[in-house]
Amino acid sequence: MSEFRFVKSSYTGGNNGQECVEVARNVPGAVAVRDSKRATGPVLVLTPTAWDAFRASLSLVQ
Repeated sequence: MSEFRFVKSSYTGGNNGQECVEVARNVPGAVAVRDSKRATGPVLVLTPTAWDAFRASLSLVQ
């Protein structure tokens, strides 16, 4: 399996490094999400469709 390359999510915003989420979209057919404070911790792997649905649901919460 290819190695995920994580970047800080645009949803992280300006929270001074607190509660950061990192997302990797470099592996075809997968979107990986992790807590930036736990880089060696668990990784949630979603399909791109599930990730898009999750992102769309965030706009409903605001």
